[in-house]
Amino acid sequence: MNTLKQGDKVPDFTVNDQSGNAISLSDYKGKKLIVFFYPKASTPGCTAEACNLTDNYKALQDEGYEILGVSADSQKRQTNFKEKYKFPFPLLADEDKEVINAFGVWGEKKFMGKTYDGIHRKTFLIDENGVVEHVIDKVKTKDHAAQILSL
Repeated sequence: MNTLKQGDKVPDFTVNDQSGNAISLSDYKGKKLIVFFYPKASTPGCTAEACNLTDNYKALQDEGYEILGVSADSQKRQTNFKEKYKFPFPLLADEDKEVINAFGVWGEKKFMGKTYDGIHRKTFLIDENGVVEHVIDKVKTKDHAAQILSL
């Protein structure tokens, strides 16, 4: 796993969101961006994380941030997830893992004695020029916005 680090330039990408709209990194030029990767839509940890960001969306916007959620889920699954919890930010349906691989968050994981490949839960804070400012490796799903705002 070759994960982007602080100071790395994020490669441009274009992936569809839950509604089929093409979303590119270049759409956020001149803005600060939070890109959070989660393993699977509608699972408890992923729901807690996305809901915490939603609950604190105004505070994050006040700090100048836009938000993108990314997983390898289908467009339909992302739509259901977004509509059920009324997330105010796009969820990328990265089924081909273009963004996931660009950020280097796909790799070996272990859970209950099993080893498998999957998405590592990480969050990247990106500056106005598309450069990684911070990487949060140990995401606190129920308190994620506070982690971001404390940086």
